Amino acid sequence: MEGGNESPIIVKKIKKGHGGAHGGAWKVAYADFVTAMMALFIVLWVLAQSKEVREAVASYFKDPVGFSTKSKSLIEGKGMGPSQMPDSRIVANEEEQLKELEKKQFEKTQEELMASISNDTDLKGLSDQVKIEMVNEGLKIELTDNANDIFFELGTSSLKPTAQKLISKIGAEISKLPNKIVVEGHTDARQFSNIGTGFTNFELSAERALSAKRALVAGGLSEKQIDEVRGYADTRLREPNDPYSFKNRRISITVKFNQK
Repeated sequence: MEGGNESPIIVKKIKKGHGGAHGGAWKVAYADFVTAMMALFIVLWVLAQSKEVREAVASYFKDPVGFSTKSKSLIEGKGMGPSQMPDSRIVANEEEQLKELEKKQFEKTQEELMASISNDTDLKGLSDQVKIEMVNEGLKIELTDNANDIFFELGTSSLKPTAQKLISKIGAEISKLPNKIVVEGHTDARQFSNIGTGFTNFELSAERALSAKRALVAGGLSEKQIDEVRGYADTRLREPNDPYSFKNRRISITVKFNQK
């Protein structure tokens, strides 16, 4: 360098980085995306499960420490496969549909029975004493006595001939159904005077129910369909304000719903 006064030339090389390719920001964004997708799939899975499983999941998030092993097994499906975990709403809906079908069948039986009684000249006088209605237990056929004691002689359990024929006809109709049958006997509040014999209105009502049961079987009802025979005496009066009324003397025949 001439004269030795000039400064040396310094060349600086700037090395450009590649942060766009090798930085960490995209990894954080990707992790958030995967987490969101996983949460979405969990929500969709929970919504597709039964009410019991959804409640178990909710219990876990409310109290993870106190989360029971029973609830945990519901979520994990231990002890049962996916096809064995019924949705209670579906089961309840199916039971309701079956009950509606039974009601329709009961209504048909009611119509056929009343038509059969009305068309029988021997029973026309008894049609007013037959009441058929739908109750919580099933189809209830109630035979109420009148002032002339048309079903039983006062204080006895022997059916009169027309009453025997009527109940046998009822047995023939309800024998077409597979349902269980309950037979009940009821008396008025008039008590027996034979004190000390042990024979009371309970015995009388039970024996009348048994007489009615035998008439049903004679009409074609299977003994296996009889579920219960009950004697209530005067504990369930139809006319509580008139306990001695003949309307309290009755036989009830209930065709039960199949559902429990």
